[in-house]
Amino acid sequence: MYAARTTEYQGSLMIDICDLELVGLKLEKDSLTIHLTKEYFQQQVIENNQAGELLKNCTIANLVGTRIVRQAIDMKMAKEVSVKKIDGVPFLMIFKFQQ
Repeated sequence: MYAARTTEYQGSLMIDICDLELVGLKLEKDSLTIHLTKEYFQQQVIENNQAGELLKNCTIANLVGTRIVRQAIDMKMAKEVSVKKIDGVPFLMIFKFQQ
């Protein structure tokens, strides 16, 4: 299960998805801090198949957590080298360039 937020802007779909159990945590590394707040990330709770559909259809994706990042990599949307870790938690940003 995942916490997800979707935002549409000028014909583009931006998604923010994190592994559900991470909601409420604050991740820190050097001068970077990410607050995984329920108010921001948990617009809805979704399952694997819904996350896959959002990943296929989005233009921008911000992903936090072992499972959602693995799903994006397994879907060939990114490579392991693109994954950063913040406080030991995988973090991945994807931007799809469109014609």
